[in-house]
Amino acid sequence: MAVERENLLRVTRIYAEDAALELERGREIVARWPDADIVPIASHWQIPEVHGDETNVARWVRIKTEALVLGVKKSVATRVNGRSADFIAPSLSNGCAMACAYCYVPRRKGYSNPITVFANIDQTTRHLARHIAARGPKTEPNQCDPDAWVYDIGENGDCSVDALISENVRDVCDLFRMTPTAKASFATKFVNRDLLEWDPAGRTRIRFSLMPAGTARVTDLRTSPMAERIAAINDFVDAGFEVHVNFSPVILTPTWLADWSELFDQLDAALHPRAKAQLACEVIFLTHNGGLHEVNLGWHPKGEELLWTPSVQEEKRSQNGAVNVRYRHPLKAQSVATLTELIARKLPYCRVRYAF
Repeated sequence: MAVERENLLRVTRIYAEDAALELERGREIVARWPDADIVPIASHWQIPEVHGDETNVARWVRIKTEALVLGVKKSVATRVNGRSADFIAPSLSNGCAMACAYCYVPRRKGYSNPITVFANIDQTTRHLARHIAARGPKTEPNQCDPDAWVYDIGENGDCSVDALISENVRDVCDLFRMTPTAKASFATKFVNRDLLEWDPAGRTRIRFSLMPAGTARVTDLRTSPMAERIAAINDFVDAGFEVHVNFSPVILTPTWLADWSELFDQLDAALHPRAKAQLACEVIFLTHNGGLHEVNLGWHPKGEELLWTPSVQEEKRSQNGAVNVRYRHPLKAQSVATLTELIARKLPYCRVRYAF
């Protein structure tokens, strides 16, 4: 994966908390980029030259490529979810080297959000082991999984990319490999074939995010091409991963339904019987944000032609209090029904875990 890492990450500056450099994982990461400048910081949340400065809009992708942040996660806690997973595990990282135009993570830091890796991985794995043990076996099936407690380990980043930087993701997946009552889960838009050597024994669920390729070329910047993501599914199933797909975000372009129909045909033709037998999906329609829209206009206005369509969107207040925009209720309800019917017809073996 040396070429792939070089394409995404050419790290020249590592912003590091002292506490992170004192930990073994922090020192390992620094050793991967021996020529990078080490910039001391007091907090991974407060780096003015990286995020929070509107002049950084023009350097959005450059910052993601050249900057890496090392921190210590202060609050190591697991939250109840119940949608994609039973629980949200403590984040192993925050931010991403990729640059999807609709990504919600930059809204929290502003203007650019390179990867922050948390070096206190041992604290995280100990916490997870205790949490899993306290749950005991799962006695009632739910839409997350019929038998295992599912923990999303990549809420604020992309674990496939994070695995290019450190062993954090592998350490957590190895923990779940030895845990018969629980599974790790993460969504990804990057095909990291190094993971095929991990032998996860069915205890890690990878959710490849898919959308029509033409739309992805405009909105999913610096990610693996859609054909590569689809082609990887069989290999990851054969390597012992459970592989689901995320049809997300669904963006209502003028040709959206025909484009998704073509994608489903491509997926059906590519998957072997074992992959089809274990397949399930999530369907998530686009949620956007006015602040992110303004930022995007400064670095990637072409994406906003697809994402910002006020004539068919309305405001929505999210659970955390943020005001976002989504497709207007009647249009969205009809579109959800139409797309799930199309999935049932084109991919009858693919269980829809939820759609909204």
